Amino acid sequence: MEQDPLFDYYAPEFRIDPYSFYRRLREEDPVHWGLPFEPDFEGAWQIARYADVNAMLKDPRLGKATVIAEHMASLPVEAQEYLGLLSLSLLRMDPPDHTRLRALVSKAFTPRMVENLRPRAEAIATKLLDETEGEPEIDLIYQYAFPLTITVITEMLGLDYDDRDQLKRWAGVLVAAQECKRTPEIYGPASEASAEVVAFFREQIARQREHPRPGILSDLIAVRDQDGDRLSENELIVTCALLLVAGHDTTVNLIGNGMFALLRNPDQLALLRDNPDLIGPAVEEFLRYDSSTQMAGRIAHEDVEVGGKVIHQGDLINLLLGSANHDPEQFSDPDHLDITRKDNRHIAFGHGIHYCLGAPLARLEAQVAIPLLLRRRPEIHLTVEEPERRETIGFRGLNHLPVAG
Repeated sequence: MEQDPLFDYYAPEFRIDPYSFYRRLREEDPVHWGLPFEPDFEGAWQIARYADVNAMLKDPRLGKATVIAEHMASLPVEAQEYLGLLSLSLLRMDPPDHTRLRALVSKAFTPRMVENLRPRAEAIATKLLDETEGEPEIDLIYQYAFPLTITVITEMLGLDYDDRDQLKRWAGVLVAAQECKRTPEIYGPASEASAEVVAFFREQIARQREHPRPGILSDLIAVRDQDGDRLSENELIVTCALLLVAGHDTTVNLIGNGMFALLRNPDQLALLRDNPDLIGPAVEEFLRYDSSTQMAGRIAHEDVEVGGKVIHQGDLINLLLGSANHDPEQFSDPDHLDITRKDNRHIAFGHGIHYCLGAPLARLEAQVAIPLLLRRRPEIHLTVEEPERRETIGFRGLNHLPVAG
């Protein structure tokens, strides 16, 4: 099947403003056969409308486990090694394995358990702002959002580790390997980073078997040692690695994207600064308005009809969350930031069985970080017109967000 060049997410302009691309797709071809997001595939279906995306996120005929195994022989050895590990991750599992593994970690991320972290998150955020007190300019990403989120997730895991630069490098490489990829070359660095992360967690697991510490890692070690049928050693390692990377990366983007949106919309910034109780609906609007996760990949396990077109078994599907969250059929004036928006049923965290496990944690950290920042720096403003964006496509965020005030 020939690809139509209507939708090119590799275009440099897409990283700056994907929403104009989405608008055209929704209007002209909302179920579009186009670019693949995995190398060595002919193409993928790009799904643009809210109603279709929302329904397909819940459709049991679509899965996360890919047919990449059928293409493994054509990939480099390092790619095969990385993808072998990835197959043990919640990101690439379907039921029943997904159900079994998710049940083991979900208790740590319930709204009640996460709410208990609020005082600690507030203390960490306060300390970070204390450390930058008096600096005329700070980078909200590297000096605030990143250290806040990485400290929270490492403490949740029960890790004694504070090499932020190393963690940032691992996350950058591993997230890039989950991205839309033209070639499998990214799997080389991902394989190297994975080997380092695996070695790190093997060491942490050995230590905590001898000297347990409160946290998710020790809890999972206990499950593994008491009942190996529920969790293999490699699943234990890959799950902890996923929680470490995913547990902070998209929340950094949420805080960064949310603050950038406020700074670009001074009326909304002033409204939230003067009414901090609006932070709940404000965070939901940040998630909708400039979603940290723009896309969700699936594969058809059987033929599915969408928008009058047939998606065949084995076809790749790209559910465009960012497009769905700007669909005027679902949201009034969707390109306008409105922190008082009512009935904001965005799908920034997905939907169905793969709904983001860390959603309560991401919400809490943003609800803590942003009002505290506005209170401590009431005259905050951008010092650059266009901050440096990450190179990623499906995961939208900023490398740096320099501000003063």
